[in-house]
Amino acid sequence: MANLNRNITYTNRDFNTFRNTLIDYSKTYFPNTFNDFTPDSTGMLFIEMASYIGDVLSFYLDNQIQETFIQYARQESNLFDLAYMLGYRPKVTTVATTEVSFYQQLPSKIDSNGAVIPDFDYALKIPENFQITSNQNGSINFITEDVCDFSISSSQDPTDVSIYSLNGTIPNRFLLKKTRKAISGTIKSKDFSFTSPSKFSIANINDTSIINVLDCFDSDGNEWYEVLNLAQDTVFTTKINANYTDPNAVQDDAPNLLNLKQVQRRFTTRFLNSTQLQLGFGAGTVSDNDENLVPNPDNVGTGLSFSKDKLMTAYSPLNFMFTDTYGIAPANTTLTVRYLVGGGLQSNVSSGTLTDFDPSSIVFVNPNISSTTLADTIFNSVATNNILAADGGQGADTIDEIRQNALGNFQNQLRTVTQQDYLIRALSMPANIGTIAKAYIQPTKVAEYQLGELPTILDMYVLSYNSQKQLRTASSTLKQNLKTYLSEYRMINDSIKIKDAYIINIMCNFDIIVLPNFNNNTVILDCINELTQYFNIDNWNINQPILLNSLSILLDKVEGVQTVKNIEIKNISGASLGYSNFSYDIKSATNNGIVYPSVDPMVFELKYPQSDITGRVVPL
Repeated sequence: MANLNRNITYTNRDFNTFRNTLIDYSKTYFPNTFNDFTPDSTGMLFIEMASYIGDVLSFYLDNQIQETFIQYARQESNLFDLAYMLGYRPKVTTVATTEVSFYQQLPSKIDSNGAVIPDFDYALKIPENFQITSNQNGSINFITEDVCDFSISSSQDPTDVSIYSLNGTIPNRFLLKKTRKAISGTIKSKDFSFTSPSKFSIANINDTSIINVLDCFDSDGNEWYEVLNLAQDTVFTTKINANYTDPNAVQDDAPNLLNLKQVQRRFTTRFLNSTQLQLGFGAGTVSDNDENLVPNPDNVGTGLSFSKDKLMTAYSPLNFMFTDTYGIAPANTTLTVRYLVGGGLQSNVSSGTLTDFDPSSIVFVNPNISSTTLADTIFNSVATNNILAADGGQGADTIDEIRQNALGNFQNQLRTVTQQDYLIRALSMPANIGTIAKAYIQPTKVAEYQLGELPTILDMYVLSYNSQKQLRTASSTLKQNLKTYLSEYRMINDSIKIKDAYIINIMCNFDIIVLPNFNNNTVILDCINELTQYFNIDNWNINQPILLNSLSILLDKVEGVQTVKNIEIKNISGASLGYSNFSYDIKSATNNGIVYPSVDPMVFELKYPQSDITGRVVPL
């Protein structure tokens, strides 16, 4: 073949440029062979078909390149895959948490000393995962995480006892009260049947608002454990710290004992998209028995090909041995997977609403009840209530939240070193323990250090949402969850103080001049809509100032606005009006068109846009 020197353009990307370049190419190199470039000619048919193919291929090439970078990916499934690759687990929903008080009556009895005491023979036991329903927001379900046993009382699990009723001056009924943490969610179940073993088999759960997998058992009663990855062959397990498990148990020091257990039956979970959760299983077969394994110098690093690799190997307390079985594959069995669904903003129910429940799973601790009539009365006395409103419930991660959280998670690699690390870690708490809506972190001021404290204390200021996605002070339960969660990631010499940020409610008033031939009411409504979007709480962070110049520019862009004459931000407060109790001197805090936040971390919130944004049309 002759060595032809052709001038070829490699920058064409769309149909028209492909077409024009091919026409020029034909005119340049084949002037006598083909010169009919009318739209209906046969030659133009082939030129346009080639241009069409080039355009389609360019589009898909651009799209594939875009979808390989989490900063630019738009398809939900790709975003989820890229987030997992960077070590972040996207949230498709977030639960609300609260504390639920359980009550039951007890009859009285006289002890050997003649004192009137509660008769704990009639104490009741409420199982874990007990479901309570709220009568607000369309029957939102909550479940408790722990067993509630009224016959047990300790410093870790106190039972409050008070007199319920008197027979003259002698108590004849006592009232018991215990408190348990509850999360919003409904338990669902799905069965998966497996025949012959298959390497790395999968099972998919399709549902909305999936929180997580609660437990998994096969038809033989064996439990399957969820792990972060299939190479992790050990899990943490707990058992009650009692005398029958350890003769030297001290319950006040550690109510549960933590053990490492080697497990063959294990699985991983990952969200493929917002409605599909995939379970992945291992590749091995049943050959060894499960056993409890405690790390020691003999078994740490087992499986490494060369002993000197120990000098260069990073160890995890969850996977200190190096094996390649990745767990066993389920075979000739049926797995029953129980999982939780629910959460969302609607789960932030008000106080006093968690009162409905099904008592069928409640039992007496003592099965030998002497009086069935009295037992029925005591059984029917069970009641529940939440003294505090539930908070922490939120919707799924947005596209931008997935991107930012994944990038931040990869940067700190599950360890908190910088202030930004702590912020990202707080905002990415697992869905089953609640969500922090706003967070801000800074070093403790020197003046606030106590005698002997090291200068490594950080103050974290947090807020949460109510059911209307309005800011509120985070409950003690949510802050305790955050404290426990951060303890797994913080540096050993760092101390975190979790505090409440201040909420400053504001209102916005503006005056504008409207162009001729525009309806005043329509222009005012458009301006209010723009300000409503601007003050959307999703766009505001703790200690973010208000730029009045930005508000003027925003209103200037509204069609029909000729001039913005005035914009004023005012503070509005008072719990009786539905606002925060904290007042703020907006006028003194304004300098050069900027409303600055206070020294103590705070956030501006325009709580009720329908009434807190007012506008006027004024003459020239």
